[in-house]
Amino acid sequence: QVQLLESGGGLVQAGGSLRLSCAASESIVSFSAMDWYRQPPGKQRELVATITSGGWINYADSVKDRFTISRDKDKNTVDLQMNGLKLEDTAAYYCHAMRNFHDYWGQGTQVTVSS
Repeated sequence: QVQLLESGGGLVQAGGSLRLSCAASESIVSFSAMDWYRQPPGKQRELVATITSGGWINYADSVKDRFTISRDKDKNTVDLQMNGLKLEDTAAYYCHAMRNFHDYWGQGTQVTVSS
């Protein structure tokens, strides 16, 4: 069973930075894509950033130029560097991976941005 473990969430002031990390129990090159999603309070889960096995990267418009997704194939981790955090970035952040049309999710890590 694939396990994804997120870390790095916390409380930060607006304008600050956080780095989230997702550690996979298996080689991340086996996944066709890995993503970060977030779910703000009372809202639906939304896609934040994607990195595919081929290295293609995409971001939600709301985080472009502020967030950066990256991966370390040796450590089997996918990170999300978040800069210039805004109040509206407050959410539970989830790591997601896809392989052979199966979805895998982490348990999430909370990011709270304060004014």
